[in-house]
Order: sequence, then C-alpha cells, then structure tokens
Amino acid sequence: MTMPIWERRKLLRAATGLAVAGAAAVPTPTAAASTRGRGPSILQPNAGPRRGHYLAARPDTVTWGRLPNRDSTPAAVIDSGSVITIDTVSHEGVLEDQGQDPMEYFTGHGVRPSQVLTDAVEVAAGVPHDGPGPHVITGPVAIRGAEPGHTLKIEVLDLRLRVPYGVVSNRHGKGALPGEYPDAWVGRPELAAYFNPGGNISVFTKVGSRRGELVGVLPGELARFPLAPFLGVMGVARDTSELVNSVPPTDAGGNIDINDLGLGSTLYLPVRVPGALFFTGDPHMAQGDGEVALTAMEGSLRATFRLTTIPPGGPAPKLAFDEPFGETRDHWVPIGLSDPDGPADGQQTSLDVAMKRAVRSALRFLTEERGMPEPLAYAYLSAATDFQVSQVVDITTGIHGLIRKTDFGR
Repeated sequence: MTMPIWERRKLLRAATGLAVAGAAAVPTPTAAASTRGRGPSILQPNAGPRRGHYLAARPDTVTWGRLPNRDSTPAAVIDSGSVITIDTVSHEGVLEDQGQDPMEYFTGHGVRPSQVLTDAVEVAAGVPHDGPGPHVITGPVAIRGAEPGHTLKIEVLDLRLRVPYGVVSNRHGKGALPGEYPDAWVGRPELAAYFNPGGNISVFTKVGSRRGELVGVLPGELARFPLAPFLGVMGVARDTSELVNSVPPTDAGGNIDINDLGLGSTLYLPVRVPGALFFTGDPHMAQGDGEVALTAMEGSLRATFRLTTIPPGGPAPKLAFDEPFGETRDHWVPIGLSDPDGPADGQQTSLDVAMKRAVRSALRFLTEERGMPEPLAYAYLSAATDFQVSQVVDITTGIHGLIRKTDFGR
C-alpha cells in the first residue's frame, strides 16, 4: 500500500520513534490518505471505502456551530478499542454568506452537480445553524466504559478526501489582521471576483496533481501547494449543559487546528462525561501554521478512527488525563492553549500565555515520562524542540511543541 508522501519524507529524516514509557506506539495507517494519484473519488454518503462502524453526516447526526455537551444524545455507541469511520462536511460552501446553497455555490465554480455532496446539501437545507460557530460537527460517539478521569485515545487510521476541491476564506473582523483584511480590498474592482455575495473573501481552490502528489491549486494556477489532510475539530463533551461554541478549543479538545495531527497520529483527550461523547469536524485538506486568513483549505473528509478509553494508570502519558496531548510517528506533541477552560471568567487570546502553557506541558512530559531532571528538560527544550503556532484565529490561541522521539533512542 502506498504511503502518503509527507509520511515518507518524515521516515527519511528519522527512524521510527520509541513509544512513551507505558504508552502504546502510534499505529501504522491502514489506508492511504488519497493524496497521490489522479485525484480523489467523490465519497457520497454510504458509498466508497469504510472500515468498522460507519457514521454518516446526516441532519440527525450533526450540529452546526455548537459542540456536544453532557446532555447530548449519542449518534452512535461503540465498544472501547473499536474502529469507526465518520463522514465530515465542511462548512465552507454551506455558510449563509456563501448563499447557504452548496449546489448553487459549487456549480457556480464549475463543479459538476454529481460532485456536490448530498449530505452538504441536506445540512444547508435541514440543520439549524443554532450555534455561534461556523463548523458542522458529526457525532457524538459514546464509548462504552469511558468515565470521567479516563483519557480517550484517538488514533487517526485513515483520512480520505471526499471531493476534489476546497475553499479558503477570510471574513470581516476575523483572521490574524482583523479590521485590515478583507476590509482594505472592498471597492477595488480588480478584486471584486474574490468576494462572495455575503461580502467576505472565499477562494475556491481545486485539487490538482504535481509529480503524482495531490496539491491545492489557487485560481489562475498562481500557486500550488501540497495537501496534508487533518481534522481541525476532534473533541469530547465538556461537563456542562450550556451551549458550547464550536470555535474556541478547550481542555476537552475541539477546534485545536493542529496540522501535525493527521494520518497516523494519536490525540489523547481527558474524559469529562460518561461515554466521553467524541465528535469531529472542521475538515482541512491543508493548513499552514497559524491559519492566518481565518480558514485553511477547507474540504470534506472521511476519517477512520480507533477510539479507546484508558483508565488512570493505563498506557497513556500521565498529563493526558488532565489536558490534550498528541503523538505522531516522529514526535510527542504537548499542547498549549491560551484559555483551556473556555469562556469561564473571560477568554485569554494571548500567544504568550499559550506558549507558556505549551512549555509547561512539555516539561511535565519530559520529567514524568522520560525521567529527566527539570534543569535538563528545560535545557533540552531550548536546544532541540520546535514550538509552533497552531492557530491565531480561534479566540483561544494555540501553541504546540514537537519533541523528537529519536533524540531519546538507545
């Protein structure tokens, strides 16, 4: 089976890393992420490859703009350790400022009607947009045996593009430069084609091919860039009955937007409610660190996960029972959020705060799991670990570290 090109590049840089002491290694993906070859098939609901349980994105299995909470009814119930395939629908092309009619929006960009997802059409027409966020969320999935105090191990086994196109958007008042862009472009006739009817910028982006690798192709073919799909939103329900905005990430995951958590990665999330109530959405085909314009190249994906609940003392990093923690073949990924408890007592947006939290989490990981004295761990992080901006546009900002596993080889 062909390994995605970005994974092969990683393996050329380093041998397979060691697992955390007491933790399972990141799994070998079971299928390609559809980023090589002539292009993705159109993966309509209930069609195409699926593994394990299957959860389609139907009006009764998705929410729009809000996340599940402790009172949400599960869309599926599975045993711990089970595999489930979940369809996700991108909000881009579905939103009100784009006409809330994906058939009209995408065919207006030259997409054939048969290439427009029927579940996207159903979401736009039949799902209330009753949350403050833009995201279409599939789930939740209850895991038997998951209890507060556990951590949920989310292994990303497969990611497939459902369509050969995506959208990158910049909306007024948002992005890294709110009040500057797209505001400065309003009224410039040579840029009028980039504005959608709602007055925001939406850049329709095709999927193309370059030397056998699938790439995003900007209008006019002015630039091509590699695709590296991942789910921007992976989370578990927070222990609240209040409406949960889909935009800011929290200590229960959600919209963490970490582009390293793609195919073959693992995310650990602390369980807050019985059953964990896992959900996913905000599918990305590609994203640069920071996601500065507001969105990535957003496009619907089909994801396959293994979901395992782990009790305290089980095979997972100790800090994963308290906060999100990621892992790839090559790296351990401590995560820092500027405001992990959500809207309580106001919301912090400072990258400085997110950076400090990421460094503290990295220090805790190295001391607890690798047995490093604190001064040596701090020195190592300064000398050898990259800390990257996950995103700056989701109210709560994020920084994540990349600790190389090969640095701790025997």
